[in-house]
Amino acid sequence: MDKGIWKTAMPAGQTEAPRGNLAAKAAAVMEQVNGVVLGKETEVREIMLAFLANGHILLEDIPGVGKTTIARAFSRAMSLNVLRVQFTPDVMPSDLTGFTVYRRKDEQFVFHPGSVFCNLLIADEINRTSPKTQSALLEVMEERRVSVDGVTHEVPAPFLVMATENPYGSAGTQKLPEAQVDRFLISLTLGYPDFENEVSMAKSVTEFPREEQVRAVLTGDELLLMQHAIHDVYIADEVYRYLVRLVDATRNHAYLLRGASPRATIALVKMAKAAAYLSGRNYVTPADIAEQFPYVAAHRIFLNPAARADHVEKGQIIDEILHRIRRPQLGVKK
Repeated sequence: MDKGIWKTAMPAGQTEAPRGNLAAKAAAVMEQVNGVVLGKETEVREIMLAFLANGHILLEDIPGVGKTTIARAFSRAMSLNVLRVQFTPDVMPSDLTGFTVYRRKDEQFVFHPGSVFCNLLIADEINRTSPKTQSALLEVMEERRVSVDGVTHEVPAPFLVMATENPYGSAGTQKLPEAQVDRFLISLTLGYPDFENEVSMAKSVTEFPREEQVRAVLTGDELLLMQHAIHDVYIADEVYRYLVRLVDATRNHAYLLRGASPRATIALVKMAKAAAYLSGRNYVTPADIAEQFPYVAAHRIFLNPAARADHVEKGQIIDEILHRIRRPQLGVKK
């Protein structure tokens, strides 16, 4: 089970901060990122929600549309220690997890941390590396710790992975293991900017990277407090049932080889609570569930041959399920 469903430990010495103050800071983070990543307000909001829900993000798209830029912009706005790994076939598991070496003068083994010892890991072109390296990343994504030479090392908190994936079939790529894809809380596609935003982007080119314009408006400890706070958001029983009906509908669909796993149910709970929290509510609505369902489900469902023969896309299936499963009317007596 995804451990992120349980409450995030509050930073040492910290107490609850007023919800409004922190939610306003989360909005300020999005404002900073939207200032350098133009025309992607919806995607920026979803990434912020995933951070609040303490989950990892998969950005599936062609190269050059701003995936790394958006990750760096978020790290600067939230004062997170960020490291980037360009995944290639020769990246080794020890590059991520670290390694131990024998220090002769001290007559002891010393651990040298790898790239995962940060707050935000940008895993660029994740589907270009070897299965062994993928497995090393899978452990730290799930457990938020690594084991090296029989010794367990905790990674810093918060710890989040924002991975970019090139379209399967492009040069040097391979399919990610389904078990690893399932560990990502949500998946997104940025796509090309529209014409006017690309004109504005062209006008803003300077000798410095665009993300350097972002200023810090949130701290890592404040992010931990918000990750803790979203678990106090209330969900009514009927909304829980609606949520599970949506996930269950993917498991017996005529065009799907496999539907979403129970981890999708957990992810949808977390994302819906984060959406309510960011909207200033202490309860989840059916609209929150419907809004987050596509981002949670898209990378967890698999088309069967019939879908490919009929040229049916995942988005069409998700839309059909959302239209078919009736939303509960809260506050209305049956």
